[in-house]
Amino acid sequence: MPLFRHENRQQSEAARDLYAKYEIAYTVVDFIAAACFVVGSFLFFSDATQYAATWLFVIGSFCFAAKPTIRLVREIKLYRMGKYETLAERAEG
Repeated sequence: MPLFRHENRQQSEAARDLYAKYEIAYTVVDFIAAACFVVGSFLFFSDATQYAATWLFVIGSFCFAAKPTIRLVREIKLYRMGKYETLAERAEG
């Protein structure tokens, strides 16, 4: 059962819940990053607010870097959940 497979998300109720929670986190981070870049872009119009704009761009960049991390952690957890369920099935059988 490799990573990033749709079947991993559907293997159990716990897997579906985990997937949903991570998808919400991913979306929240996406909105934060977008907001930082939009606000930062407007702040660059004034010399007085360029320092704040730069920081918003840095924060937005970190948010965009966090997105693939969130997805990878989610997929590893889903993968491990499947492994544990397989072990339980073998132990019962």
